[in-house]
Amino acid sequence: MKITLKDGSVKEYQEAKSVYEIALDISEGLARVACAGEVNGEVVDLRNIVDSDCELNILTANDEKGLAALRHTTSHVLAEAVKRLYPNAKLAIGPSIDTGFYYDFEAEPFSREDLDKLEAEMKRIIKEGHKLERFTLPREEAIKFMEEKGEPYKVELIRDLPKDAEISFYDQGEFVDLCAGPHLMSTKNIKAFKLISSSGAYWRGKSENAMLQRIYGTAFNKKEELAAYLEHLEDIKKRDHNKLGREMELFTTVDVIGQGLPLLMPKGVRMLQTLQRWIEDEEEKRGYMRTKTPLMAKSDLYKISGHWDHYKEGMFVLGDEQKDKEVFALRPMTCPFQYYVYKASQKSYRDLPCRYGETSTLFRNEDSGEMHGLTRVRQFTISEGHLIVRPDQMVEEFKGCLALAKYCLETLGLEEDVTYHLSKWDSENKEKYIGEPEVWEETQQHIRDILNDLNIKFTEDVGEAAFYGPKVDINAKNVYGKEDTMITIQWDALLAEQFDMYYIDENGDKKRPYIIHRTSMGCYERTLAWLIEKYAGLFPTWLCPEQVRVLPISEKYSDYANKINEELKKNGVYSEVDNRSEKIGYKIREARLAKVPYMLVVGQKEEEEGLVSVRSRYLGDEGQKSLPTFIDDICREIRTKEIRKIEVES
Repeated sequence: MKITLKDGSVKEYQEAKSVYEIALDISEGLARVACAGEVNGEVVDLRNIVDSDCELNILTANDEKGLAALRHTTSHVLAEAVKRLYPNAKLAIGPSIDTGFYYDFEAEPFSREDLDKLEAEMKRIIKEGHKLERFTLPREEAIKFMEEKGEPYKVELIRDLPKDAEISFYDQGEFVDLCAGPHLMSTKNIKAFKLISSSGAYWRGKSENAMLQRIYGTAFNKKEELAAYLEHLEDIKKRDHNKLGREMELFTTVDVIGQGLPLLMPKGVRMLQTLQRWIEDEEEKRGYMRTKTPLMAKSDLYKISGHWDHYKEGMFVLGDEQKDKEVFALRPMTCPFQYYVYKASQKSYRDLPCRYGETSTLFRNEDSGEMHGLTRVRQFTISEGHLIVRPDQMVEEFKGCLALAKYCLETLGLEEDVTYHLSKWDSENKEKYIGEPEVWEETQQHIRDILNDLNIKFTEDVGEAAFYGPKVDINAKNVYGKEDTMITIQWDALLAEQFDMYYIDENGDKKRPYIIHRTSMGCYERTLAWLIEKYAGLFPTWLCPEQVRVLPISEKYSDYANKINEELKKNGVYSEVDNRSEKIGYKIREARLAKVPYMLVVGQKEEEEGLVSVRSRYLGDEGQKSLPTFIDDICREIRTKEIRKIEVES
C-alpha cells in the first residue's frame, strides 16, 4: 500500500500498520510527539490501522487537532484523579474545547483547594505513565459494564448511540472511560497542564436535568506555552466586563431585584446615552422614522405573529389563559408593534421603503444558567428597526442595513473582532418554522448573493434562523471565548401576510411588502460589555463617562480649576474637578486608575498665563496649552469619534 504524507512524499508497505508505527518509521522523534493521525482528512487515533492507500498527516501538539487529542487525554487523567479522591463522584462527559478541556461530574462543588489537590493527583497519574489501550464492547455488554461501575450518565450516553455505532473505551491502568478518542499513547506524554476553574453545568445543557459540577482546565505541549496562556488569562480577568464594569461603577446587580436585571449606574448611563444619541442621529440621517410603542401587549398580538406558538417559553406572560379574560406579555421584540404603525394609514408604492427605528426596551425569560453580567440579561435595550419595502427594493435596502452595521462597528473600533453568519432554517425540522420550503431556499440564496457581492466572508449555520426568516448574524466572542450575536439583519417574506400588510402598486392593486428586521448596533447593554472588554475600560475619549479631570496642585487654585471645568462643560465635555487636599501625584494616580483620558494640572503659572498643563493616556505629558486650544482639540476628537493609540497605559 502507498501512504502519501503531508509533504507529498510516499511510503510503501507490504502489510497493514498503525498510524503510530508509520510515525515511528518516519522518525523516532516524530513518534514521540505524535498525538493523532489524519487519514484522508479524518482525524483518527494513533492506534488506528492503515491497510490501504491513503493520504496521512501525523498530528502533533503544534496542530489544532493534535492539541485537541492531548487535551482530551488530559481530561481523562482529570477524571481518574477525581475518582481516586472522590470515589462517589459520577462521570458525565469530558471533551476538549478551544481553550483546553472540561469534565462534568455529579459531585459536591469543587473549591480552589480541591482543584489544587486534583492537580497534584494528576501529576502522580502522569508520572505513573500508564498506556492508554482502546477496546470495544457490544451494546448490551457496554451498558452492563458501565452499570456495574455505577456510572448512570455513561449508560445514558450508550443507550443514545445509534444501534450500529461502535462503542469504544479507553483503559489507562486502573481507570476506564467510555470514549471515541483519539488519545495519546500514554499519560506520560502530557507535559504541561493547569486546572483553571469549576462551575455548575446542567447535564446536556438543559435546565430540567441534573446540575453537575464542571471542572475547566487547559493543557499544552510545553511549559512555556502554558505560562503564556496563564498570563493571557490574567489579562482576561482584568478585562472581564463583569468585574471591571463594577469596579468602574458602570453597573451593578442586586439579588433582591433579580438575576439578569442589572442596574446601570450614572457613568454607565452616560455611556449608553452617548451611544443612543449617536445611533438615533445616524439613523435619522439614513431616512429612519422613530416610533415609540408599548412595553407589553395582549396575547392576541403574539398569536398573529406566531411568537405565542414558537416563542412563548421565552416570554414573561402576565396572567393565566385559563382564568383571565385578557392575558398580556412583556414584549420580546418590537416588530408586530411597528407593523401596526405601518398599517395605521394606507401606503402606496411611492411611500416605500418605510424605515422605522426605535430604541426598544425588551424582555426575554433567559435561563438562569445562561445569564452573565450585561451580555445576557432579562431586560435590555436594543437599536431595533424594521424596514417595510417593495420586493424590488429588498436587496438594496438589505445592503443598506449591512452598511449601517459596518459603519457602527468601524466607528466603535470593533469591525476586526466580528464574524458574519448566514443563519438558515433546518429543513429536517420544518415544524419549527412558518412558510414554504421554496420561500426559505429563495430568501437564503438572496442573502448569500448579497454577502458574496459585498465581499463579506461568512459561514452558514443551519437551524439558527428565526421561525419566520433567515438572517445575517454578526457575532463576536467575549474575553472567555464565548460567542454572542451582536447585530442581526433578517429577511422576512412571510409576516406581512400574517398581519395583512399591503401597499397599493402603480396599477392600483394591493401587494404584499417584504420586511427587514435589523439592529444597527444591537443590544446597548451587550455592546457596553463588549466595549469594556475590548478597551479594558480605556474607552475612546468620545465614549468616556469622564473625559477630563481638572487637578489643582493646591487649594489656592481651586477657583481657577472650577472656572476651567465650567468652560469645558459649556463645550459639552464631560469633566470633573478633584479639589481634595491631596498631593498632585496622588491625584494623577487616582485619575489614571479611573481611566480618565485627560488630566489638566493647574497651578500658579497656569492661572497667571491662562494655561493648562495637559497629561493624557495617549502621550503622557503633553505640555502646556491655552484652554481654548485644548478645548478645540478635545472637541474635535469627540466630534470625529477618533480612536487614538494609547502609548502610556496598558
